[in-house]
Formats: sequence, C-alpha cells, structure tokens
Amino acid sequence: MPYPTKHHRMHLTCYMDTFNYGWHHVDLFVHDEHDREVNWVHWTVAEDGPEAADASIQLVEPKLRRTTEWKHGFSANGLEYWTADAAWA
Repeated sequence: MPYPTKHHRMHLTCYMDTFNYGWHHVDLFVHDEHDREVNWVHWTVAEDGPEAADASIQLVEPKLRRTTEWKHGFSANGLEYWTADAAWA
C-alpha cells in the first residue's frame, strides 16, 4: 500500500452510552486519500449525542466545523452512534 501523502478527510463520531460504560466522548478521525485512518483524537463530554458533541466542539476546538449533518447508525453489537464530516475553519 502506498504511504499517505495527504490527510484530506476528517470526520466526527459521537456516541450513546448504550452499554452504560460511563464514558461519554467525541472522536475526530483523520483519513488519507485512500480513506485509511491515519490519526484520531477524542475528548470527553458531559452528555451523549449530537447536540452535546456540537456544544463541546465550540469549547474544545472552536476552529473545527462540522460540514455535514449528523448521520445516525448502529454498530454490529448495537452501539448507537452518529457521524459527520468536519474541517478546520
């Protein structure tokens, strides 16, 4: 596989604490031009879901902008989550 030369796509993921782990967080993933994940960072939030994620972005990374609507989904094991594309302002 070629070594990534561009880190051109970022997306956010936020979750519902479906299994009561007590870890409420938002992830920011960075993908290369081959859509491989090359890096990620996460931060904790007080509540689950997109509204809490949007509010946290303003506090944690005010220059980060969500560029698409949140898309709702469920993992194979039933974890509820949302994803959206993001970019630096």
